[in-house]
Amino acid sequence: MSALMKVARVNKLFTPIIVRSASDSVKYPKITTHYTIHPRDNDERWKGVNMERFIDEVDVVIVGGGPAGMSAAIRAKQLAAEQQKEIRVCVVEKAAEVGGHILSGAVVDPVSINELFPNWKEMGAPLNTPVTKDTFSYLTDAGRISIPIFKGWPMDNHGNYVVRLGHLVKWLGEQAEALGVEIYPGCAAAEVLFHKDGSVKGVATNDVGIAKDGSPKDTFARGMELHAKTTIFAEGCRGHLTKQIMRQFNLNEGSQHQTYGIGLKEVWEIQPEKHQPGLVEHTIGWPLDKLTYGGSFLYHLNEPTPTIAVGFVVGLDYQNPWLSPFQEFQRFKTHPKVREVFEGANRIAYGARAINEGGFQSLPSKLTFPGGCLVGCSAGFLNVPKIKGSHYAMKSGMLAAESALESIMGEKQETTGYEPKSYPDKIKNSFIWKDLYKVRNVRPSFHNPLGLYGGMMLSGISIFLGGREPWTLKHAGLDNQSLKLASQCPQIVYPKPDNKISFDLLSSVALTGTNHEGDQPAHLTLHSDRTPIDHNWALYEGPEQRFCPAGVYEYVPNDEGGNMKLQINAQNCIHCKTCDIKDPKQNINWVVPEGGGGPAYNGM
Repeated sequence: MSALMKVARVNKLFTPIIVRSASDSVKYPKITTHYTIHPRDNDERWKGVNMERFIDEVDVVIVGGGPAGMSAAIRAKQLAAEQQKEIRVCVVEKAAEVGGHILSGAVVDPVSINELFPNWKEMGAPLNTPVTKDTFSYLTDAGRISIPIFKGWPMDNHGNYVVRLGHLVKWLGEQAEALGVEIYPGCAAAEVLFHKDGSVKGVATNDVGIAKDGSPKDTFARGMELHAKTTIFAEGCRGHLTKQIMRQFNLNEGSQHQTYGIGLKEVWEIQPEKHQPGLVEHTIGWPLDKLTYGGSFLYHLNEPTPTIAVGFVVGLDYQNPWLSPFQEFQRFKTHPKVREVFEGANRIAYGARAINEGGFQSLPSKLTFPGGCLVGCSAGFLNVPKIKGSHYAMKSGMLAAESALESIMGEKQETTGYEPKSYPDKIKNSFIWKDLYKVRNVRPSFHNPLGLYGGMMLSGISIFLGGREPWTLKHAGLDNQSLKLASQCPQIVYPKPDNKISFDLLSSVALTGTNHEGDQPAHLTLHSDRTPIDHNWALYEGPEQRFCPAGVYEYVPNDEGGNMKLQINAQNCIHCKTCDIKDPKQNINWVVPEGGGGPAYNGM
């Protein structure tokens, strides 16, 4: 039996057999009703329900309509037109509209869009704010120490643009549609489909009409199947289908594990006299301690109103379970050298996303597999010191499209699904590979006894040498294994929000535009309903209620005896994937929402 046929036998998600006693049902109330944990085959309520799907066949399916996915779609259609060929390219995007799940406020290197659309300025691409000034500072608890930025260093943004990335992605979507790309917004890819030989066949979209208890409603409708010769996964950081693909084809064999951070962001309208379009500011230091990796960014956009995007990144390898990235972000804004920009201003949006921080060492050893490939943040293409990945996402999507068409229009493949085999070499010969290799030692250099101070010294040496040092540092352990026991760490007492500069969590979530139907299964699934109480609460005082930036996880009294239970407020979820990464036992698995009309999320 071939290795691929063995893969085909295990292509379903892990579904544990759960046996619950009466006492268990009281102490551990059933939380998860999703079919990936409680299969429908074993549920009497699903007997006789029509489970057939409509099937459509295309040449290329792209999962995710972000910068990588849209660039792949555009490039595929461009190449087909150049060769006078007709191909069908389909993009599946879970947001209600293209660009809707993209957080605004980014600094974009135009190198990829210059290649994709050399006349993008004449075409009206929304890159309106060239960077005019860069600052980089170390914050003490009351002051700011400037750190010089030299030309050509990762922090140098000369020639880049401050953009609302959601607007750019929406514009890319318009160009893709003009070229004939079929885009399905509001349709999340929920399942990977496989041929009998184990190669990827395509994806199935999410079902609708499922009640919170996991039963079918009268409105139940099956998702559709999209079959393709090649499937390009552009889900972004920690995509749930990408996780499955990586496991099944062992794409990370020989690579280091991925590490992550959580990036929180707000958009503000500030007083006109404080607005400096094109100003880019970064800080490290306060309020984080020396052993917690992270820092801030603040970008001044050129909008009809004086708009800024401010954000804070915390490495998810932090150790203190009492730490709340959201609260650290709110505290940052109150710094004496920072708060002045927010005084008299109006906060208009909030959001959060996990970001890849593993860099070169954590890139998959295999970027392709029979039937498809990984692009953008699905593959981990992000430059940590630059805090940039959009231009890598676009370029990798373009290279994947080129390779996919070479396969589709070339010689017959070994498997039914077409593998874009030239894609890895194209990546290795591109600026993506060279850039990430140069900065490979920056992030892991912070794993030293001196923490931030040792990391600044070591990464400074690496940057000065341009990555030519003859060593490659390794990352420390997995992010979910980094927490110390709650009893071993000082409890952090955060100040109450003033509702002017700092805010509470729920009022912030209200600004994300998140909208899930209340009567649909929670898409934050637990492999075991026991683990939150027996492990997370017992050892860490429930860290998920602090590392989640949306108030999804909440420990509430279970009885009068002081026992607790976990409550999942899935309607609050803003799809950041932090829980999927940081949960100590990896008991939480994020899957796409199913059962409602699909997730609506107004990006910023």
